[in-house]
Amino acid sequence: MKPHSRLIARSGGCILLFAALFAGGAAADTSAGKEEWITLFNGRDLGGWTPKITGHALGDNFGNTFRVEDGLLKVRYDQYKSFDKKFGHLFYKDSFSYYRLVVEYRFVGEQAPEGPGSWALRNSGAMLHSPHPRTMGRDQDFPISVEVQFLGGLGDGKARSTMNLCTPGTDVVYEGSIYPEHCLSSASKTFDGDQWVRAEMLVLGSGQITHFVNGEEVLDYALPQFGGGAVSDFDPAAKLDGKLIEGGYISLQSESHPIDFRKVELLNLAGCMDRSASNYKRYHVKSVPESCVYAKGSKPAT
Repeated sequence: MKPHSRLIARSGGCILLFAALFAGGAAADTSAGKEEWITLFNGRDLGGWTPKITGHALGDNFGNTFRVEDGLLKVRYDQYKSFDKKFGHLFYKDSFSYYRLVVEYRFVGEQAPEGPGSWALRNSGAMLHSPHPRTMGRDQDFPISVEVQFLGGLGDGKARSTMNLCTPGTDVVYEGSIYPEHCLSSASKTFDGDQWVRAEMLVLGSGQITHFVNGEEVLDYALPQFGGGAVSDFDPAAKLDGKLIEGGYISLQSESHPIDFRKVELLNLAGCMDRSASNYKRYHVKSVPESCVYAKGSKPAT
């Protein structure tokens, strides 16, 4: 895919959005161009991740829902008598605002007994821009978030796109106005069976969010903000409708169908943008001056 760039204007000025290669292009052979990806899932255990399952306290991994086996992060329901609306989310320990996120997933097996309905067949997702998971009520079903919805084909010959958008407790601007529905389909093709899918997200704070499937852009929207519905038993203090969401926590979903994850990696696009600093990266799009590191005796650029 060729580099792409966009410009979104809003009150207070403009945000110049990130231009990047998403089809595996090589980074420049300099320290400023070398991409420093963070491995969120280490392939060994759930280190750095905390589960929150509806009806259970934060940290209670009911039924061993989230587990690591054979180097994969697996979501399973073999210890459930019934799903019983136990929607689960596995939260990463750090929050992020401007970043690229890569998640490689595949659907496997059969839906949990007494799942919430046919809509949840081969359905999962990555939740972005969530408040801290400790703000979730014990019986809250979904985190207030921007959901990147993963869907698998049902093998019936009907189109079923993945990398869609859903908005539990949020709103976004799509094609110039607030999108009125809870979910918005992407332009992706259908992925049947247990094939691996590479999901990529370009997230630019409260500006633009773009979805990619196997390197192809499939959906683009902007200005994520608190609002909407489709979330229950939440703390109203965590949902200030109309307020733009600059960043937050990332979680992976358990929504009644088994799913495997083999890669969860993130490239932070917020950091040092001072060329005189030793940790300057030219791919950063959000300046964080306090993160800059300088050689002894050197000074920040003015």
